[in-house]
Amino acid sequence: MGHDAFAHHGLGSAALLIISALHLRPDQTVAELVGTSSVSRATTYRTLRGLADHGLVQHTGETWTLAPRALEGFGIRLPDADNNHTAAPAQGWTQVAEQHGTSGIAARRKALHTAERAAYQEALDRLAQHRSRAVVIIRDGHQVLVPVPRPDEIPPAWHAPNGRVLDPVTGRPAADWRVATDGRLILITPSDQRSYDELAAAHAEALSEWESVA
Repeated sequence: MGHDAFAHHGLGSAALLIISALHLRPDQTVAELVGTSSVSRATTYRTLRGLADHGLVQHTGETWTLAPRALEGFGIRLPDADNNHTAAPAQGWTQVAEQHGTSGIAARRKALHTAERAAYQEALDRLAQHRSRAVVIIRDGHQVLVPVPRPDEIPPAWHAPNGRVLDPVTGRPAADWRVATDGRLILITPSDQRSYDELAAAHAEALSEWESVA
């Protein structure tokens, strides 16, 4: 199921269901396949045509069956009754994915999900830091906040035009992140309670007060 050939813009998951149904019970009509594969009639017709284009299924009258090596993605030559053209058979699932332009989509999806999990974990870590108890000292009877280190610096290599942030895993701009004018990394979420300017001003004020005390 995770193979690129069965991606959304490839053969699709319905193809896998129909191939499985024909593998378990060869020689089925469309009406029978609708029941054994749990795929709608319209999708079954469309999917069978797609599989037939690759020579992965064949039919005699109204009965459909798998090609001899269809489970490996290898088709057979089938004449096209509409224009007497013989379609080139598939030569493995990898070639099927390449023909549909879905080759590599699983790897890209995995990398994107990895990056999203890393960004989410980083956001949780930053939130935990914001929620940690503030450290203060007493100076002349007044409490002075000890500024915590800012963990949101990012390497210049991650900067993209217009303040965008390049994802280090995918190399593409990350939609939820921006780089401020001072090079800090900003996570943009609906739950932000203070703007970046407010956070930066509060940090600058705390830093100034701390340096004057030090």
